[in-house]
Amino acid sequence: MGKLEGRVAIVTGAARGQGAAEAKILIQEGARVMLTDVLDSEGEALARELGENAKYMHHDVCNEDEWLSVLAATEDQFGAVQILVNNAGILKLGKLTETPLEEYMQVINVNQVGVFLGMKTVAGSMKKAGGGSMVNISSIDGLVGMTFATAYVASKFAVRGMTKVAALELGQFGIRVNSIHPGGVQTKMVEDLGTGGESSGGNMFNKVPLGRIGQPEDIARLVLFLASDDSNYSSGGEFLIDGGMLAGFGGTPE
Repeated sequence: MGKLEGRVAIVTGAARGQGAAEAKILIQEGARVMLTDVLDSEGEALARELGENAKYMHHDVCNEDEWLSVLAATEDQFGAVQILVNNAGILKLGKLTETPLEEYMQVINVNQVGVFLGMKTVAGSMKKAGGGSMVNISSIDGLVGMTFATAYVASKFAVRGMTKVAALELGQFGIRVNSIHPGGVQTKMVEDLGTGGESSGGNMFNKVPLGRIGQPEDIARLVLFLASDDSNYSSGGEFLIDGGMLAGFGGTPE
């Protein structure tokens, strides 16, 4: 029997990359999962691949009505939700003084408002289920700053803070809320930016203490831990998974 046998989950941004890996591992451990994204062809194909315990819905996480539709469909298909993985996110780079307000707000709406709406919408279903686990994907940029990423950093710091507020308010209902803070992860988003994926020239992550960029499966295993009873006394926490990137400065010992 898997660690999540019979539980119901929603994973946003699940059509590819990190979200897809998260959805796969939850299903492998017995959960029934609603995958959501705006990349419909990829999301539908993944749901078919994962079988009867996976369903896919188009979902703009900035839209409250769409959140309500996703929740209603999930409860209709599978039952009350016990796991929420707020994974959807976007990254746009630019100098502070040259970032258009429209672009700033686009990042804030997906990365920050989307997480807020997810927790707000799903909390009632988790109460009906007798408890659950919310896992919010932040970033190392929710712990430290990064040049040319004002909007992204602001949104990821907000996810970290909202996680703690939700943990305080929802703990009485048996709902745990934690944030995950990945360093670089090899996804299409990272590769498109040319910041260290295998297809990029000069991998910046070879100087990380563990000597490599993170893989989606690395993050998925931490999501599984926080979704399962293995972490049943963890709430309001921030879980760093960066290969040692933020450990400090220094060369490799002889």
